[in-house]
Amino acid sequence: MKVTAVETIRLDEHPQMLWVQVRTDTGLVGLGETCLGPATVEAHLHETVAPYLIGRDPRQVDRHAHALADVFVGYQGTGAETRGNSAVDIALWDIRGQATGTPLLELLGGASRESIRIYNTCAGRRYGRGNKGALKAGDRASAADRGISGTPEPYEDLQAAIERPGELARDLLGQGIRGMKIWPFDQYAAATGGHDIAPRELAEGLAVIQQIRDAVGDAMDVMVELHAVWRLPAAVRIAKAVEPLAPYWFEDAVKGDNLAAAGRFAASTHVPVAMGETLAGRRAFATLMGSGAARIVMFDIGWVGGITEAKYIAALAEAYDLPVAPHDCTGPVVLTAGTNLSLNAPNALLQETVRAYYHGWYRDIVTALPTIADGSISPPPGPGLGTALRPEVSRRADAHVRITSAAVSRV
Repeated sequence: MKVTAVETIRLDEHPQMLWVQVRTDTGLVGLGETCLGPATVEAHLHETVAPYLIGRDPRQVDRHAHALADVFVGYQGTGAETRGNSAVDIALWDIRGQATGTPLLELLGGASRESIRIYNTCAGRRYGRGNKGALKAGDRASAADRGISGTPEPYEDLQAAIERPGELARDLLGQGIRGMKIWPFDQYAAATGGHDIAPRELAEGLAVIQQIRDAVGDAMDVMVELHAVWRLPAAVRIAKAVEPLAPYWFEDAVKGDNLAAAGRFAASTHVPVAMGETLAGRRAFATLMGSGAARIVMFDIGWVGGITEAKYIAALAEAYDLPVAPHDCTGPVVLTAGTNLSLNAPNALLQETVRAYYHGWYRDIVTALPTIADGSISPPPGPGLGTALRPEVSRRADAHVRITSAAVSRV
């Protein structure tokens, strides 16, 4: 089996997303995905990855992972090279599974559990859509987007988390979801560059969490996302104020490029710290774990180096006696890959989901999704990922398709 072409697809509707299809001479097609800077990642895939990969056996996944990472620049961090390599790695695992008739979960070593508990990241359907009218951290939705379930725009959870968090918590519990991630402080960071937060602002953020506790008590785990928009003193101040409300974790309190500060933050609170989403590669994660900055290791398979690197990192975390919690606030392929890894890794804690995406646009992109029931998730059946890009996606009017093959390169 040989790779014959690398295809990338971008959609104007989802300006942060990039999908990759690796085609073979047997007709098998592997699907991958990454998020952020898709045009830049696309350039790397066609200029660097495709010339290397075409003509090679796609089933040699580890070999290609090492070769694509062995470049002079761009081999550290979650830059365009790593994001592109991550998407291709996912696609190669998909091909290997299809070629052997084996689901990804079995390729990884089989199931440690039948399903895994999810939490809901309280984003809305338009969250993460870049600067095309999208909602960013701390933004409010328009009046038309303010529904919870049963309204014309269900699951506008970003707005609900700010305006009626108690109602949102009850709605999630009604679906069997016992964890919710919110970011009630983000909107206050810009005024001081993250160095300070006013007492009134701190009180407003705390009120959001208090309303959840008033509504459902401790039945809901509340993950407090800080999005690395705060400097160390302000982050510690926020954490101390939130601690009495028993958050499940603090996430990305400070930027991942300053592990000394991250370690000091972790030492300042008894609440577990989740960190790692913005890092890539096992060496960076070894440093993270050794620093004590994270008690819950988080990675995004579309950024970290793909399934290959994520599996290594999960095993490394187990050696440190730490749990892992795969990130997904990006796309359906990463969610599917993360679900498979979460069922395989003995130290997987939770799988992130965004119900606004899962019940919304994810279904427009792929043919199958993981199954969510009673607050738990399991992967779709079938070889490889068990899903594929819907054929109509590449024919959409807003689609930008580029193909590099042995014979021709076209845009």
